[in-house]
Amino acid sequence: MKHPLPARPRHIGVLRLSALGDVCNLVPTVRALQRQWPEARITWIIGKSEHSLLAGLSGVEFVVYNKSTGVAGMRALCRELADTRFDVLLHMQQSLRASLLSLGLKADFRVGYDKARAKDAQHWFTHHHLDPHPRAHVLESFLDFARLLGVEDLSLEWQLPIPAVAFDEARALSGEAPYLVINPCSSMRLRNFRNWSAEGYASVIEHAWVHHGLKTLLTGGSSTQERELGERIQSLCRPDTVIDAIGGTSLKGLLALIQRARLLVAPDTGPVHMANALGTPVLGLYATSNVDRTGPYLWRTFAVDRYPEAVRTYMHKEPEELNWGQRVRHPDAMSLIRTEEVIERLDALLAQPPAPQDTETRADEA
Repeated sequence: MKHPLPARPRHIGVLRLSALGDVCNLVPTVRALQRQWPEARITWIIGKSEHSLLAGLSGVEFVVYNKSTGVAGMRALCRELADTRFDVLLHMQQSLRASLLSLGLKADFRVGYDKARAKDAQHWFTHHHLDPHPRAHVLESFLDFARLLGVEDLSLEWQLPIPAVAFDEARALSGEAPYLVINPCSSMRLRNFRNWSAEGYASVIEHAWVHHGLKTLLTGGSSTQERELGERIQSLCRPDTVIDAIGGTSLKGLLALIQRARLLVAPDTGPVHMANALGTPVLGLYATSNVDRTGPYLWRTFAVDRYPEAVRTYMHKEPEELNWGQRVRHPDAMSLIRTEEVIERLDALLAQPPAPQDTETRADEA
């Protein structure tokens, strides 16, 4: 028989190591826990890059695990927390590595996903499982942890911290004129066919300049693939319409750039969730992944969504026949996204006046 979860936990552990977009989607759950129990201590065990993105999040103690350190790093982290015991540990990472790490943490109760959503046998490592929630968005799946604990106010709040030095970094790249951000690449993974074409991006950049007077700032990491795609895009554009910041920003600097932008255009990748958290309009480009599961939560209706067509074209099935979250692993899937529909959505979003950042989503310029 399961014991009831604590009614007023004093120390809550959060185990979520990655990825950048996912940790942004998790922040509203942390804020909901803080509203319900403002006196509770919250310790978040997080990955190195993810910590650099969220460092300074109010009311949260971070313990950083560098995944490159492997088992030795796990042992060091567990030694660091040897004298810590959580009233409840929210095991929010569906990976065997995170589950093994969780074994070295002391907790009275361990909460994980229900069997239908658990991966890598995560449900074997937890005492309590979430109630079933079929076809949930990633952000909603995180909020399910708060629901299980009895949290009542699940309104969305982020308040991501951005230091003044990050805004200085952003202004040094963008200047003071309004601009558009395009983050053309998704994360580097095997058979991860989420990137749109250089020609499509170049057409959007030309349209934004001619019809809206907006330069485009390209962002991304420093991988060879990202740099090469950025160079290809620039070769197709007028030199004075593009600012190349690929591989040239810190994660806090990227947050500042996105916060100040009129709009972000990107495929299924971390920056769409950063923009969503900051209240910046997002034009997501989706064909290989399901926007209803991984799209920018508040801007899903504005995404160009060719996932259903991709499923029918390349998998010869209906979307409802697939497991929730299943991707289309075909290199041509993103070619289903047409330039004219991206430009149409761009015009619609830019026709709206820039919304003032409210107190729940504003990034504090500290």
